[in-house]
Amino acid sequence: MEHVKENGRASSAVVWASLGAAGVFEALTVLETQDKTVRAASPWQDDPYDVVVSLTQFTVPVLALVIALRLLAWRAPGGADRVRQTVRAAAAMVTLVGLTVVSEWAAVVAGAPAASSGAWRPVLIGGLVVNSVLAAAIAVLLVRCHRGCGPSGGRRHDWLGDAVFVCRRIPVLRAWAGPDAVTTVRRRAMTLFVTLSTLDAAAITGAQAIGEGWTDPLLTAWMLIVVATSHLAFCVISNTVAGFIARPPRTRPRRIAEASVVTGCVAISAATAFRDALWPVFGTGALTSVPALAALTLGAGLVTSLVTAAVLLACRPYDSSGPRRRLGAAVTHLRRPGTHQ
Repeated sequence: MEHVKENGRASSAVVWASLGAAGVFEALTVLETQDKTVRAASPWQDDPYDVVVSLTQFTVPVLALVIALRLLAWRAPGGADRVRQTVRAAAAMVTLVGLTVVSEWAAVVAGAPAASSGAWRPVLIGGLVVNSVLAAAIAVLLVRCHRGCGPSGGRRHDWLGDAVFVCRRIPVLRAWAGPDAVTTVRRRAMTLFVTLSTLDAAAITGAQAIGEGWTDPLLTAWMLIVVATSHLAFCVISNTVAGFIARPPRTRPRRIAEASVVTGCVAISAATAFRDALWPVFGTGALTSVPALAALTLGAGLVTSLVTAAVLLACRPYDSSGPRRRLGAAVTHLRRPGTHQ
């Protein structure tokens, strides 16, 4: 018990450090993406680098927020599960920061865009160095914490359970935190992910359309789909890694369908990032038409999703109970009267 408490305190310190690093990353990212003067000097203002930055500037603070909220229930029952899951969530957050750092360094090495200059460029490079050092240092600490957490003990105490634990102590929210609500959320987790991703994408797309003065409804609809699918993939993958919601067992067709959808969502983001490199394979000239852009990116997602579903359906599912069933049948056979030679 004392070892668990000591490990919990050490993990809490590392989690707080990861939140601090995420705060520094977010402050620098918002500066380089929202200020037009700073953005004009950014080496990673264009795709494929900007796709990564655009995704992580929203997903990193979301992870930081849920991690910070879970610290409110840090001393609740299920400390071992909580420490393990929170460290994994912090690791996922730092991984997103690391992917962004790698993408930005790639832009610097590639010299893209070549015309970027000005007084802000050294500041951006300096911020990139700071983010790189912080991400590397926190990653080392998180690896050590993960090793000290021991083997997984299941997900009896997930993030949803902690949210209910906190809500039951708030009179206004107590009525909403009943067992029926928890059961509904667990069973309809995918619906929740789709809803949150769509609402978030609608807010981001609306702000972008108003800020840029878009008048093409097809362009607006395309961006809504791209943002929503990227955030849906983030929700499902991060839930798999950190265990925000412990979902009940699902049928094999449903698991295949969800895996295919998530793979297609990732393919849409990848095709959007590398659309200029992919377009010469399917078309001619420059990619300037919105219908062509939508067909390329969304088509890539659809094809990838269908291929993933076909591969998973063709794979024979592994039945872990098979060897034990055959062994039990053999033992039963030997025990029957008249089976001895």
